[in-house]
Amino acid sequence: MIIGLLTLDLHIFEAHSLKEKRFVIKSLIDRIKNKFNVSVAEVDANDLWQRSVIGIAFVSNETVMVNKVFEQIKNLVVSIHSVELLDSQMELL
Repeated sequence: MIIGLLTLDLHIFEAHSLKEKRFVIKSLIDRIKNKFNVSVAEVDANDLWQRSVIGIAFVSNETVMVNKVFEQIKNLVVSIHSVELLDSQMELL
């Protein structure tokens, strides 16, 4: 069993309040959950209105599958115009 952890550090351009940030982040989290069937949560920078750190967990029996899903998730995040991907870190357990 392979457990993959992906951490995404995001900058949210259009957020001018925590309410606007939460709207963007909730929408992004829901999209990722529905499309890729992974566990997703905001794990850091909760009180900053233009930053967010999202943690994603995925379990598979193949490392290749974990890498493929995480690359697709990063491509989805990059394609969203209101969010900039500042950094990403991947761990395999």
